[in-house]
Amino acid sequence: MNLQIENKQVFFTDTGEIFDQKKHSIILLHGSGQSHVVWSLTAQYLSDQNYNVFALDFPGHGNSEGDSLKTIEEMAEWLEKVVIKIGIQDLTLVGHSQGCLVALEYATKLPKKIKNLIFVAGSYEIPVNKSLIDLAHSGNMESLNLMMKWGYGHSKQFIGGNPLQKILNSSREVIEVLSVDLKACNNYKNGLKAVKKIKCPTFFIFGESDKMIKLEKGKEFSGLVPGSKIHIIKDCGHMIILEKAFEMREKIIEFLKK
Repeated sequence: MNLQIENKQVFFTDTGEIFDQKKHSIILLHGSGQSHVVWSLTAQYLSDQNYNVFALDFPGHGNSEGDSLKTIEEMAEWLEKVVIKIGIQDLTLVGHSQGCLVALEYATKLPKKIKNLIFVAGSYEIPVNKSLIDLAHSGNMESLNLMMKWGYGHSKQFIGGNPLQKILNSSREVIEVLSVDLKACNNYKNGLKAVKKIKCPTFFIFGESDKMIKLEKGKEFSGLVPGSKIHIIKDCGHMIILEKAFEMREKIIEFLKK
């Protein structure tokens, strides 16, 4: 489905259900260089549990128009415009990787709108290797291979092909989408301050073999939120949403139903 924000089309998945104000709403936020398609194994499942579910494409990503937003702060501000446009009053944010930074920034600015936060393979900071940023900035398609080589827990799980190559089809898209996202993650500095302000129920899901967000770093992140819950997925890397989507989505529902 589409809606307009500042005369630009914003795309989000349509699970076949009409938005119901009486239902709790979940917004799924994708990671760097990705789109709503990475939530394909999750969105309909959550919708079937009687939730309004929106898997968004950030500007310049997937089917959404406009240029990629250059900072996490801008992404959070844009997200609020989407929330207002749809008319959501009761909200859970689920972020993956970069999406966790956006959820974190949104929650610190608009805490009264958030009922729950769910962070998947996230941290309060995501420093990015300069060589990877430089590769993406030059439009080198090898940056996609490096992302997924580090993203998956084991190379054998990469058999279905590189999911980023199915989303970013050209050097131009690598420059205009992935490069911008990586710089936004690398430059975000408000996370530590923001996470200390979280007051709502919060759930953290980590991959035991994550090379991008090491488990120790993840535990540090979760430890900054009193009363938070944590689940560690064995034999899984950073791309939990694809590697272990079934386990992840079941744990999300368990958390939300408690």
